[in-house]
Amino acid sequence: MTIRVLLADDQPLVRTGLRMLIEQTPDIDVAGEAGTGAEAVRLVRSADPDVVVMDIRMPVMDGIEATRLITAGGMRARVLVLTTFDDDDYVYGALRAGASGFLVKDMALEDILTAIRVVAAGDAIIAPAVTRRLIGHFASPARPDPDIRGLTGITDREREVLKLVGLGMSNAEIAAALYITAGTAKTHVARLLAKLGAKDRVQLVITAYRAGLVDT
Repeated sequence: MTIRVLLADDQPLVRTGLRMLIEQTPDIDVAGEAGTGAEAVRLVRSADPDVVVMDIRMPVMDGIEATRLITAGGMRARVLVLTTFDDDDYVYGALRAGASGFLVKDMALEDILTAIRVVAAGDAIIAPAVTRRLIGHFASPARPDPDIRGLTGITDREREVLKLVGLGMSNAEIAAALYITAGTAKTHVARLLAKLGAKDRVQLVITAYRAGLVDT
């Protein structure tokens, strides 16, 4: 299946570079381009992309507000934020707005393509350089809350898996740590998403921190 991507960035050179990269990739197509957040929201409604690659600093409407409108508006598009700045406020704002990924523009181009595929598949991704510091700070209240909604309804094994997700482990790494198959690890993660009402792994990581399963 071909992944349809909307490019939202106020710098034409950046959009051109991403378009050229995507045009060389057989499983990803460009569904449209936007130079402002407001234009991105309009194009999502008309072009119906799978993923929006969203800058943050844009005129008329910034990427965080555009992300909020897209994710809250019942649209199926998922948002991957790609920005020059890894400022804490931007990451917190993007995650609260419903972004499924956060990358910085100095990442390798192949990593950006991988992130698009990950987000399109319903998962989440955050630049490794900022993952634990930013999600930990974003998720942690003054003290752990072990009784957050739904956590008491998970099994001991699921709790173990949730902790490892909170540490940033992939399904393969979870499988190796718990001596189970990757398929079993994937099943546990899927059950956690359903039981906790989480949209993706980002929200599972936040839940793990808030429950005190992972130290910040």
